[in-house]
Amino acid sequence: MKTTFPESAERGSAGESREQQAPPLQIAAEMPAQIASQIPQIEARRWRAVLDRDASLDGAFVFAVSSTGVFCRPSCPARHPRRQNVHFFDQPVEAEQAGYRACLRCRPKAVDGNPQSALVRAICRFIEQHIEDRLTLSLLSKAFRRSPFHLQRTFKSVLGVSPRAYIDAVRLRQVKQNLQAGHDVTTALYAAGYGSSSRLYERTAAQLGMTPEKYRRGAVAAVVRYTIADSPLGRMLIAATDKGICAIQFAESDQQLQQGLIREFPFATRRRDDAAMAEWRDTLTRLMQGKEINPSLPLDIRATAFQRRVWEALQRIPRGETRSYSAVAKRIGMPKATRAVARACATNPVAVAIPCHRVIREDGNLGGYRWGLDRKQQLLAMEKQAGA
Repeated sequence: MKTTFPESAERGSAGESREQQAPPLQIAAEMPAQIASQIPQIEARRWRAVLDRDASLDGAFVFAVSSTGVFCRPSCPARHPRRQNVHFFDQPVEAEQAGYRACLRCRPKAVDGNPQSALVRAICRFIEQHIEDRLTLSLLSKAFRRSPFHLQRTFKSVLGVSPRAYIDAVRLRQVKQNLQAGHDVTTALYAAGYGSSSRLYERTAAQLGMTPEKYRRGAVAAVVRYTIADSPLGRMLIAATDKGICAIQFAESDQQLQQGLIREFPFATRRRDDAAMAEWRDTLTRLMQGKEINPSLPLDIRATAFQRRVWEALQRIPRGETRSYSAVAKRIGMPKATRAVARACATNPVAVAIPCHRVIREDGNLGGYRWGLDRKQQLLAMEKQAGA
């Protein structure tokens, strides 16, 4: 399968829909009836706490949003998600094991009773207030009277990312805000703490998926053609640039698919073109039914170096077979990167073309799937039947 992987980083949060762990329904079935009957009431109270942004319950649980792949504390100030996209977890670590990542806005991992959390919150505030300065690990360690090693280890243990990664995230957010406000690139550059225009382009062009100037103009030159059609897995959307397929999505309705495309490509010019996309639509349908073995599907998808390695490894898994997340991690030479492999599967924008449905848990359970476990199970069943 021909694949085009442009040199860029992961997609921004604007379109990020993520693969996640499905709620363990089988556990509820094994519980005493009295306890199992209380689960809806517990979730209803938790949902009310989310709607009320009840800070008194921070640390009591976290909620995860399947459409973004992020988990938050109850008081998170972000816009409320749809109830059907929300799953609850007692601990942040459970959400992470299910494939979600911590919200950088409310930092739910910092609400865990750990005395180190206050230090990390203070460091975050310092970074946000001094983002225009040349921030380094050495400067932070002096400001908080900690050794660089201790500060780095503490920060990452609480927040899950390094101080450098957090600084980069804050700066990128600042650049986006400045560009969206209409500031020129140079002004946006220095306001976010970058020292030169070349550094801005190096660090943000890949993350934005385009040059900062193009982002500022709203990416009016980017054209994404798409089609929506029936498939063996329900309604399917296929989108493509002039370089190749950039998105393959599934949903229950055309409206959901169109909204997903907007989230994925908020600044592109989106044009429905059923006729031009008909050949790829038919090829994908045959692929899902096992009638197409090695289709030529040019893909135009942005990927980090790590994502690229994972996705290429997934494309080498034979039809009708599965691999565990840990097996894929070993395959790419990073045996400790099991969770990172799961996140790479979660960010796969082209379902079926990159077969992330062939990756399951070590114990044989399906794990999660961005487009729903029913579709994952159906895909695996069709592939095994075709290979029988």
